[in-house]
Amino acid sequence: MSAHRPQHTTVEFIESKETRNFHWKSKKISILMLSSNPLSKELLHSAGLLGEALLQEAVTTELVMTGNSSRLNDSIAKRPFGSLRDGRDADLYVLTNDTGMRASITNYGGIVTSLITPDLQGRFSDVVLGFDHLEAYLAAPWYFGAIIGRYCNRIASGSFGLDGRTFTLARNDGAHHLHGGVAGFDKALWRARPRSSPDGPQLRLFHISANGDEGYPGRLEVVVTYTLTNDNELRIDSHATTDQPTHVNLTNHSYFNLAGSGGGDILDHVVTVDADRFTPVDSALIPTGELRDVTGTPMDLRTPVSIGAGIDDTDEQLRYGHGYDHNWVLNRTGHELSLAARVTEPTSGRSMEVMTTEPGVQFYTGNFLDGSLTGKGGAVYDRRCAFCLETQHFPDSPNRTEFPTTILRPGDVYETTTVYRFLVDP
Repeated sequence: MSAHRPQHTTVEFIESKETRNFHWKSKKISILMLSSNPLSKELLHSAGLLGEALLQEAVTTELVMTGNSSRLNDSIAKRPFGSLRDGRDADLYVLTNDTGMRASITNYGGIVTSLITPDLQGRFSDVVLGFDHLEAYLAAPWYFGAIIGRYCNRIASGSFGLDGRTFTLARNDGAHHLHGGVAGFDKALWRARPRSSPDGPQLRLFHISANGDEGYPGRLEVVVTYTLTNDNELRIDSHATTDQPTHVNLTNHSYFNLAGSGGGDILDHVVTVDADRFTPVDSALIPTGELRDVTGTPMDLRTPVSIGAGIDDTDEQLRYGHGYDHNWVLNRTGHELSLAARVTEPTSGRSMEVMTTEPGVQFYTGNFLDGSLTGKGGAVYDRRCAFCLETQHFPDSPNRTEFPTTILRPGDVYETTTVYRFLVDP
């Protein structure tokens, strides 16, 4: 650091909106935070509701400053990522595990902007689609890499009844509600708290959705934790509480190409989904309410098959989705973490396993990408250049009592876990 730097400078403390003055010590700043400090009341309230002793004892964090970037330790770094149109600043957090795998996540929308994993030869490539700058995320549709909420997928006619009342939601997909509405969780600026854990580096994100947000009842307090484990897993743990009955259904909307971002189409990727049934849809992609057997249809992904093998079949369901864009009913009992799907890219040898506590998974094959978007490194995002595996409760569950419920009531805690595990196959 320059010898002419002032003796004191202001550092934004990750846990709150406030700033405090700290004394520079060479290239390091020691920050001591006590629970008695006047931290954000909302954050304390949220942590308390979720029963987590996040702020109950002294925490010492060491930041290493390098230009506009800061590094908590060898596995967590932070840098500016740009400004929202209202002037608020977003940050990018880079998590690195013991094997060299890296996940970059911004607190704008909780977006996974980059996920760098090794192939069979030990070469690292980015396996998620995205953009180099925040401005592109602000302009782009399709929810690249984002946290989706309050309710992922579709709710028919943008409304539901709950406890004798009817709630009208934002209609942003024709007459229907999609992925939380016009300004869902993908467009929120989340509060961020990076930290180390025994499993690997973590980024914990906090958001409060006000009563009436996009039409939903209740004040919803949400914590989403990304952990990049030393077993090459990206683990996503989500928790939420409410002060009124409401519906909650969160997911992550990352677009994957295991050949590498910009690696061509994904038709040669080999997919397996552990599901005997799926939820068929109408022409507006709203579930009919049926749980249909996959046997004898191109929706049967129970044994490994290339994505391209059946994607252009004349089956009515594939015509409606312009390819795969459906919810599979996972073969599972109970609520424990279990394997939902596996995808392998033969040339690189990369495989990704998806484990979840959720009852369903939306398999989407990028059918609406059209080459109009240019992503990281100048890659053009053409049709079917990526796939999504969005773990979830079923679409339109608020209007379908036959589906597993998505109701969250005061005093209960919404909890869900999804793990994306990366492997190489010889």
